[in-house]
Amino acid sequence: MLVLTRKSGEKIRIGKDIIVSVVSKGQGPLKLGIDAPKEIPIYREEIYYLIKNYNQKALINNISMTDKLQTKFK
Repeated sequence: MLVLTRKSGEKIRIGKDIIVSVVSKGQGPLKLGIDAPKEIPIYREEIYYLIKNYNQKALINNISMTDKLQTKFK
C-alpha cells in the first residue's frame, strides 16, 4: 500500500485517466473527489461489498431456480 500525505486542493494521479483530489480536510471527515472515466466503477468499500453480496445471493438463487426447473421439466 502506498501512503501519501496531501493538503487540501492537492491531487494524486493514478495512471493517466484517474485523478483523486483532496477537496477538504478539516475537523470532520476527509473529503475526496475522484475523476475517472465512466467505464471505471467507483464505490465506497461498504457499498462494493453490499453489491457483491447481493450478486452472490442472486447467483445462488438463480442456480437453485434452474435446478428446480430442470427437475420439473425432465
